[in-house]
Amino acid sequence: MQLIIGVDGGGTKTALCAADIDDSMLRYTKVAGASWREHGIPKVVQNLKEAVSDLVGEKYNNIAGIVMGLPCYGESADGDAALDQTITNMFAPIPVYLTNDVEVGWAGSMALEPGINVVAGTGSIAFGKDNKGTTARSGGWSEFFGDEGSCYWMGRRVMELFSKQSDGRMPKDALYSTVCHEFNLENDISFIDIMHSGYLGYRNQVAGLQILAEKAALAGSESAKELYREAVDELLLLVKAVKNKLDFKEDFWNVSYSGGLFKAGDLVLPRFSGEIEKMGGKLCTPRFEPVDGAVLLAFKHFFPKGINRIQDILMEKKK
Repeated sequence: MQLIIGVDGGGTKTALCAADIDDSMLRYTKVAGASWREHGIPKVVQNLKEAVSDLVGEKYNNIAGIVMGLPCYGESADGDAALDQTITNMFAPIPVYLTNDVEVGWAGSMALEPGINVVAGTGSIAFGKDNKGTTARSGGWSEFFGDEGSCYWMGRRVMELFSKQSDGRMPKDALYSTVCHEFNLENDISFIDIMHSGYLGYRNQVAGLQILAEKAALAGSESAKELYREAVDELLLLVKAVKNKLDFKEDFWNVSYSGGLFKAGDLVLPRFSGEIEKMGGKLCTPRFEPVDGAVLLAFKHFFPKGINRIQDILMEKKK
């Protein structure tokens, strides 16, 4: 009995899946985030080692290979080298393929087929692979000077729009009243203390403010609707940048998506889909979850003859 392990690392949570080469067993677990910039390399790698051990138990020595998609990988020469070395030492003699988490997201959404995957969650990034195996990415720089179109970016814009509507720089609409109601504001200026004490410095908390934009837009806020249009424009720039670096043979090329922003549904998807089609692409729903993409990549690297079978198993799981 041999096991294949897939890891989808995130800033706040990490998903793992163990797949048995010999039967249809799939076992999942979730642990804390795996960003070495936030938690440090020793802690991240130790947490991953413990998570894998807990997931497979006494079958640890039967692991044939692990694919780890981790945030920040590929973005720092020194960080990559240190992470590679620490993981090699910690998991030896198990072979580990290390990549950025955006690749496992693509592998899950596209089921390893050519195309582009756009992520608009806490951050935003796009990754694609063409028929020749050439890869490209765009976005994913930093919340301080990037991540446009993400939930974090939206959350910061909600703060901005509320402050402008409060002090008269913009007309008040449903976004203003939505924020007031959410935080039970008796005095608008108290919004500053609320943001400083519980939001600023916490990416996920700020990203969560995107929900207020959705509520406001559904309540008729023109400023919130325009904010979603701007977000779609930014995500389309990511798609176009990746497309221009790749060579798709088909008459059309597929684009998939993941992340919390797309849960806003009609505020995002219809226009996003329409603009993709104007570029010559086609929007398709994600085939599998990112952690399943990590498993697919692991089979590709360590047990390629089992790819078709594991895809069938993952498809059956979705039903």
